[in-house]
Amino acid sequence: MANTPQAKKRARQAEVRRAHNASQRSAMRTAIKKTIAALDTGDYAIAQTAYLTAVPILDRAVTHGIIHANKAARHKARLNQKVRALQA
Repeated sequence: MANTPQAKKRARQAEVRRAHNASQRSAMRTAIKKTIAALDTGDYAIAQTAYLTAVPILDRAVTHGIIHANKAARHKARLNQKVRALQA
């Protein structure tokens, strides 16, 4: 348990940040799942739109320190590969 005023404040800030990061992480995961669901429909236009919606969300997660840049790049590359496979 935090005893000093500084430690108490840091604990409060950490809790606020944890809740915010959790919502951002959830939004990112939802965007990925929506893209995968759009891919499962087999419609290129819908999948492309879902992918283009997910990309900025992934980039924002990197900027805010939610995930590592390589993880976002990996997700984007794999999703884009699947979207492009529908086009062919």
